[in-house]
Amino acid sequence: MSTSPVIVIGAGPAGLAVAASLRTRGVPVVVLERSDAVGASWRRHYERLHLHTTRRWSSLPGLPIPRRFGRWVARADVVNYLEMYAVHHRIDVRTGVHVKRVARAGYGRWVVETESGESFTGTTVVVATGYNHTPVPPAWPGVESFPGELVHASAYRNAEPYRGKDVLVVGAGNTGSEIAVDLTEGGASRVRLAIRTAPHIVRRSNLGWPAQGTGILVRHLPVPVVDRIAALVARVEVPDLSGYGLPRPTTGLYSRVKEGSVPLQDVGLIAAVQAGLVEPVAAVESFDDDGAVVLADGSRCTPDVVVTATGYRRGLEPLVGDLDVLDARGLPRVHGSRTSRSAPGLYFTGYTNPISGMFRELRIDAERIAAAISRG
Repeated sequence: MSTSPVIVIGAGPAGLAVAASLRTRGVPVVVLERSDAVGASWRRHYERLHLHTTRRWSSLPGLPIPRRFGRWVARADVVNYLEMYAVHHRIDVRTGVHVKRVARAGYGRWVVETESGESFTGTTVVVATGYNHTPVPPAWPGVESFPGELVHASAYRNAEPYRGKDVLVVGAGNTGSEIAVDLTEGGASRVRLAIRTAPHIVRRSNLGWPAQGTGILVRHLPVPVVDRIAALVARVEVPDLSGYGLPRPTTGLYSRVKEGSVPLQDVGLIAAVQAGLVEPVAAVESFDDDGAVVLADGSRCTPDVVVTATGYRRGLEPLVGDLDVLDARGLPRVHGSRTSRSAPGLYFTGYTNPISGMFRELRIDAERIAAAISRG
């Protein structure tokens, strides 16, 4: 059994940021990572992905993202930055450690149990296993009869395997929309985008001002006020795509964010829809006996490939499900610099999807968590 005052679970940006902030304050910390390197989820993302937030507002505590990575940092450079970050702060990262469970170990102490049988004890545990932890598979009736290829977005890397193929992308969030655009640029013969709920589309930047900047400015305003502002801005910045099958949403942008759905940043979708390269269609309802896809409007299609951008679960139940710290959605009831009364010393970070940018909020969270731990 190993002992460390603070144990961080997860060596992604959230876990590394907390560890660096603690080391700056002189607090010993060990980071446990189940993969063989830091930033595992970013290594698996599709290749064309860039941060939707600016380099300036995405740096983690104690090390700016290098200017050479550009304003919108590419996926590979995010990985490079996280590797640099761990080395720069001399963070003790133990890779290949698959954490099984966090349990109480007597008053004021925690034990972190691993699949290998090794345990780590400490007074504080920070859970940072990531917002996109466990892919959610589709559960459509008859999907097992589909004769083509069914791919979750977590397994999509680039468009090359789908060159010349008819592809249906399911889910009009940022991931699904970017994959759809990537497929059109990569030579897919036809690309449809199945949409259940019309997304809020925002320009990534306008006249040099990033959408993230607006998110930072309005994040503390009342939800109805932000909804009204966003609707007015959208009518000026975003063309009406109703004639293409992509109507404007009927619910407010910030209301949707509070439910866990961030706006869709346009990185080519609008132009692709207007050019007929991406065809918005109704949501998938089921698959018929012949393997055809049945859409919500009653129409059918027979793509070669279905890419499902159907989201992720946090996957926290096996880890802390018996500690009464999760809500009905499987999210921590208390996160950031506060801990639950029933579980003092157990922190969570990275389980929100903020309008002001994930990396920015991880930085703020990390500093606050580290300050709270060092005071305690």
